[in-house]
Amino acid sequence: MPGTRSTISDVATRAGVSKATVSAVLNDTGAVSDATRDRVLAAIELLNYRPTQPPRRTARRHRSIAVLIKEHDNPYYAEVVAGVRAHAEGLGYTLLVVSSEGVYDVERRAVELLRDKDVDGLIVTPVFDEHADLSHFFELKRRNFPLVLLEQIRGLRSSLVDVDNVEASRKAVEHLIALGHTRIVHLAGPDYSMHSHERAEGVRRAYSGTRHIFTDDVIVPAGAHLDDGYRAGLALFGAGGDHPTAVTCYNDLVAVGLFRALAELGLRVPDDVSVVGFDDMPLCEHLSVPLTTVRVPKFKMGESAAQLLLRHIDSKQHVAPQRISLNATLVVRRSTAAPAGVSAPAGAAGAPGLRRDERNPTAAAARRGA
Repeated sequence: MPGTRSTISDVATRAGVSKATVSAVLNDTGAVSDATRDRVLAAIELLNYRPTQPPRRTARRHRSIAVLIKEHDNPYYAEVVAGVRAHAEGLGYTLLVVSSEGVYDVERRAVELLRDKDVDGLIVTPVFDEHADLSHFFELKRRNFPLVLLEQIRGLRSSLVDVDNVEASRKAVEHLIALGHTRIVHLAGPDYSMHSHERAEGVRRAYSGTRHIFTDDVIVPAGAHLDDGYRAGLALFGAGGDHPTAVTCYNDLVAVGLFRALAELGLRVPDDVSVVGFDDMPLCEHLSVPLTTVRVPKFKMGESAAQLLLRHIDSKQHVAPQRISLNATLVVRRSTAAPAGVSAPAGAAGAPGLRRDERNPTAAAARRGA
């Protein structure tokens, strides 16, 4: 119905049922046959109908959206949120930011609260663990609540903005292999992150394309924070013996924590150990040894997610879920080099399929300012 928002009466008419039946489907109450339920849900989606909360005793309802992140102290999310804010607030939306801290129950309660407080839409990085059924997101889908994901939930038809983490991680490892490294490990992220599993899978695929043998000890559990990288680094390199010559990390924070552990153990980057991060946070190029890392377009990710979400919110008709895959690029800095005693093949500084930044900081700065 152009120009007006669909009502529960419109849904009832379209599905050929009563308003009470529509309400029963929305609230999951009453005895409704599967065929009737499917007909009502199809009408809800077609008409882009969304139930609203009862009117509040306020003079005016402000439009708002929320971003649900997983770690309040991770600078990665600051850039994502900045991208969301740049688009949404310019169009009159108030932005709320909530952190689950990687805890499933906190996430579930936050989703239910934001939904019930009549927030217009939600951008979320979902928590995954062995107990998470993620039913709160499927409930949003049933209610046609505007939702954009920044990590995929399998089985849920929803808009998604992300990068190909598997491919980006694979190319990072291939960069190290091209330099001549044969003993490469990966400091994996937390289990609650789908990105952690995807980046570990990228490492496995990089190994499968070579004569190197992938074993379980290639993937080392770490986490997402500075202390996680520090503790994992001490455990991995402090035991003595034949240590790896190269490490890829779940994110830049883990890599920086690893830097500290290596320094305390008397190991030099990249002379003794090459290190690759993931995300390309601003601090990476200001370290004493600038960090080679995978650049994720975080601001663009937030901006694209906000554009998608507002399209779902403002449309009077059904908007099909859309997937946006942004480009991740390898930024080669001074934290990676050929292992001691090995000469890297010509052209090995980059990785096929990922854009390579110059190793020369002056040239890189000039290019950024161009």
